[in-house]
Amino acid sequence: MPAVIFVLPGGERRRIEVEAGLSLLEAAHRAGIAVEGACGGSMACATCHMIVEEGWFDRLAMPSEEEEEMLDLAEGLTPTSRLGCQVRLSAALDGLVVRVPVHVLLE
Repeated sequence: MPAVIFVLPGGERRRIEVEAGLSLLEAAHRAGIAVEGACGGSMACATCHMIVEEGWFDRLAMPSEEEEEMLDLAEGLTPTSRLGCQVRLSAALDGLVVRVPVHVLLE
């Protein structure tokens, strides 16, 4: 099972192993990280915005035009930003590191 490492706003790192095929949003929820994901993963918002560590970004499939349009709505957009609902985990992404911005967390 691939592992993903979430870096939370305070610097805490949470590593979770999940089944291949799950999205980063689903993995975050399984790890108990309260990422909003208001649209439920249907790519109709940017509330699951995550920042992929630079060394990993080029290993991901290219974002669709629709994802890029939604990312334009994200607060704190960076060159390695992605929507968590659109990144699917696989064995090739084992060890992926992503930063979770504070503005996507439910309090």
